[in-house]
Amino acid sequence: MKATYPVLFREVQRFRDVWWIMVLVFGVAATQWWIFLGQIVGGVPAGNRPAPDVVVLLVWLLCGIGLPVLFLLLGLEVEVSPNAVIIRFTPLFTRVIDKREIAAVEPLTYRPLGEFGGWGIRGWGGRVAYNVRGNQGVELTLADGRHVLIGTQRAPELAAAITAFR
Repeated sequence: MKATYPVLFREVQRFRDVWWIMVLVFGVAATQWWIFLGQIVGGVPAGNRPAPDVVVLLVWLLCGIGLPVLFLLLGLEVEVSPNAVIIRFTPLFTRVIDKREIAAVEPLTYRPLGEFGGWGIRGWGGRVAYNVRGNQGVELTLADGRHVLIGTQRAPELAAAITAFR
């Protein structure tokens, strides 16, 4: 989607840039395809106590097709305009933070697993993170005291763009 406002900074990151997540997601999908092809197409029940065909079909649709498609679509898009910071966790979520809400901007190194329990949209206790890989980010302190961490591979540039319009 083309922005109708001037963009001071833009970055798009994808989960597929992280090889171990690709192995996990496509490993789960391959397993579901194997079971589907064996039981539904080949007529050979999977395991000692096979699930009914309708259950195998539903799990295959969700995990064999849906999970890889979602994984390929997932991404973090960050844009800085003169009036706001726009965080899109495509295709699921968009958050717009108006420049008047931002009290402080700080580029930092963080521990995704230790501080947030991993990658994605994570947070608790007034601190939320939007990240898909790495350990670099920019933390925004909002006027109401909450903190928003944006994972980025270009922390100094993102912080400078946000600071420029404050």
